[in-house]
Amino acid sequence: MEIIMSIRGKIALVTGASSGIGAATARKLATEGVVVGLAARRKERLDTLVTEITGAGGKAVALPADITDPASCKAAADALITQFGRIDVLVNNAGLMPLSSVDSLKVDEWKRMVDVNISGVLNATAAVLPQMIAQHSGHIFNMSSIAGRKVFTGLAVYCATKAAVTAFSDGLRMEIGPKHNIRVTCIQPGAVKSELYEQITDASYRKQMDDLAASMTYLEGEDIADTILFALKAPSRMDVAELFVLPTEQGW
Repeated sequence: MEIIMSIRGKIALVTGASSGIGAATARKLATEGVVVGLAARRKERLDTLVTEITGAGGKAVALPADITDPASCKAAADALITQFGRIDVLVNNAGLMPLSSVDSLKVDEWKRMVDVNISGVLNATAAVLPQMIAQHSGHIFNMSSIAGRKVFTGLAVYCATKAAVTAFSDGLRMEIGPKHNIRVTCIQPGAVKSELYEQITDASYRKQMDDLAASMTYLEGEDIADTILFALKAPSRMDVAELFVLPTEQGW
């Protein structure tokens, strides 16, 4: 009787792989025998992670890419396919979260969030989907957030982008699951230690996040990586459509 899926030897593309959840996910997948393509803009970080993973006996390749650029996403996916012949897993992890009140009119930050958090997911999905359709198999993970379920002050635009990711994930699952045998999982974390908070340019909101970090034990990137691994290893008959993961102390 099938209990869990074997993932050894599968090929994965992870966006936002240079730090945080993306890097933790790449490490975790590599320890399970997955070949990991690391996509992000910071090549030096990717090279360091490749060295770490290969030094531990895993397989990884650096794929410098800008997910806001469809051509760059396609080039990264094509490079992985050329080298390994397929793509079995996509982890759409890259994201931005510069908090600010709407009336601060940080329009450039809004646009960047839309470009990375929404368009980046669409671009990477479009880059891998033809290969997964041809294989008649695959698993796409989209990183949403508690902010895709609940709205918070200072996070209006970020919440809107993550709500879009959640909606897209569900629609994508309904369309490509039955037709192409491709699973889709939307991960919705609460507070996680990451570099997201370093992008906050508003001093009052940065202090608010620092105070929040002092009030509870945040999740680690490895916790989200384990969550992804759980869904990935689920029997092929089962699609874990959504996973809502919070720190135990986070009551909102």
